[in-house]
Amino acid sequence: MAAPAWLCLLGAACAAAAAPAGGKNVLFIVVDDLRPVLGCYGDKIVKSPNIDQLASQSVVFSNAYAQQAVCAPSRVSFLTGRRPDTTRLYDFYSYWRVHAGNYSTMPQYFKENGYVTLSVGKVFHPGISSNYSDDYPCSWSIPPFHPSTEKYENDQTCRGKDGKLHANLVCPVNVTEMPSGTLPDIQSTEEAIRLLRAMKAKNQKFFLAVGYHKPHIPLRYPQEFLKLYPLENITLAPDPWVPERLPSVAYNPWMDIRQRDDVKALNVSFPYGPLPEDFQRQIRQSYYAAVSYLDMQVGLLLNALDDVGLSNSTMVVFTADHGWSLGEHGEWAKYSNFDVATRVPLMFYVPGMTSSAGQGEKIFPYLDPFSHVSDLALRGRSKKMVELVSLFSTLAELAGLQVPPACPETSFSVALCTEGASIVQYFNSSDEKLEKAEKDGFGDTYRGYNEEPIAFSQYPRPADTPQWNSDKPKLKDIRVMGYSMRTGDYRYTVWVGFNPENFSANFEDVHAGELYMVESDPHQDYNIYNNTLHGGLFKKILSFLKH
Repeated sequence: MAAPAWLCLLGAACAAAAAPAGGKNVLFIVVDDLRPVLGCYGDKIVKSPNIDQLASQSVVFSNAYAQQAVCAPSRVSFLTGRRPDTTRLYDFYSYWRVHAGNYSTMPQYFKENGYVTLSVGKVFHPGISSNYSDDYPCSWSIPPFHPSTEKYENDQTCRGKDGKLHANLVCPVNVTEMPSGTLPDIQSTEEAIRLLRAMKAKNQKFFLAVGYHKPHIPLRYPQEFLKLYPLENITLAPDPWVPERLPSVAYNPWMDIRQRDDVKALNVSFPYGPLPEDFQRQIRQSYYAAVSYLDMQVGLLLNALDDVGLSNSTMVVFTADHGWSLGEHGEWAKYSNFDVATRVPLMFYVPGMTSSAGQGEKIFPYLDPFSHVSDLALRGRSKKMVELVSLFSTLAELAGLQVPPACPETSFSVALCTEGASIVQYFNSSDEKLEKAEKDGFGDTYRGYNEEPIAFSQYPRPADTPQWNSDKPKLKDIRVMGYSMRTGDYRYTVWVGFNPENFSANFEDVHAGELYMVESDPHQDYNIYNNTLHGGLFKKILSFLKH
């Protein structure tokens, strides 16, 4: 059902303004469950030539983090520019406009400023959390497109060694045998290309969001991509064990993995496993293969942007809703505060700013992942800690729109504001220049303190020990909230009591803590929380949450 019209109009202008003259179109690509295993992020195994080519024309952020490592809360957070404690969405089962506040979204803001806004694939998480409509008509000019084959995602479409069809985790397929002879992401690419052509023909400013499913589980992708990753070349995670000092509340028992037919057959013990090593390699192999399949879709889409003559007038943003553990810490899937679950790729291609290609010049020729070797140099890379909650204000600034104001301390009744500062200031400055500016007092004034930006994430748990609903607790079952902050030097997480009835965290009720020093412990395996004085860090996290 669509959102009632009055809901979209409260606090918003009834008539759309004209798009700014000279303003860029926006192609916003968001991927499900993609950690930065890409050539442009230094990965030596994954073949991702088209995304790498995009990166070579973009500003690439090495340290970008989601605010909660699960689909619906992360997407609602970055699409509204508000943190999960403000959207009050930690699960999948409430619509922020009704249960928290009638917050404007990024596409809604572009729509109100004269853009045609279009959604293809998984942009909002479908279901209750986007009012069963992907927030149409508030956010989108026309009803969002979902691939017709999406409904088969969890069906028995994976042919096993027994010749029968199963609902497996590891699921390379013959596409011609799939329902309708296709896959959802292929359909999304085709529709997005159709819309690009239509927008070009109508000469309309557009904000086109394209959401790709893979590498979300099941790892279902065209079987030919397996050839890129011989199993003998696939290693285990560098730290495939559960860390000795990991608090039990911090562990996610990967229930969604366990429910797949091929994993069920392994009869793995709960909650810690482990999975057999040969199967761990198969999961990693299929995740990489799914990323290369995604890369092909992105390549086809960007090539079409070139072909219709829009790559010089369209900014491209590429990111993911969160990461995905591939066996690190004995964990799989997302559902944690670790870097492997919260860190995402983030890059911005802005014609004339990040790239100086001439009119009519091919910027994104399609590159075949089966034959192309990436050797492109990056134009701009920032190591600054940034957050997905900053996307709204950043895209508004890049498009020449008025940047929404920073939210007041309590903003449930404020329709238009953001809790993430624009990161455009990091585009053209070296990290050294920015560090000097911050030392001189001209740094991140948005947060009210002059120091290196911090990325905040959080994750809810129903109990202190892993149980069947630890990964995805419903709001009513949440009893503990893990608040985590990541700087260039450390990741600090504190797990505190949480009352779901009034959405309040009790920082006098500390259940557990984690502290990892990044330089000496890059994989976050050695928790030094219990043998370190960290009162200053505790105060810092409290101070942030109060603002």
